[in-house]
Amino acid sequence: MHRSLSSSPVRLLPVLAAVVAVSAFAGPASAARTHATATIKVTATEFKFVLSPSTVKHGTITFTVVNKGKLAHDFKIAGKATPQIKPGKSAKLTVTLKAGKYPYLCTVPGHAAAGMKGTLVVK
Repeated sequence: MHRSLSSSPVRLLPVLAAVVAVSAFAGPASAARTHATATIKVTATEFKFVLSPSTVKHGTITFTVVNKGKLAHDFKIAGKATPQIKPGKSAKLTVTLKAGKYPYLCTVPGHAAAGMKGTLVVK
């Protein structure tokens, strides 16, 4: 019996090594699954944005910006912006945001001053 007990740890070493290796790969994969992703539809018109939803969980957020106005608009948040979007067209913008409040605006001269701005709440 003592022989089988003393050889057991030797046989367990490969199993233990496999468990450690799997844990190393599972850690980042499971962390990725807990990273929230959201899609927000942004409707741009003269001179406002409507976001749906207007509050999201932190993580990767994709903004689908649709220009239903008669002028070109863009959408800027967290230092990133879409190109100018022509009337009837759309663009996507993906950013990763932590919890907080993020101002957004249209950078076309005069548009933010006319009302194309707001704040996104990220929880």
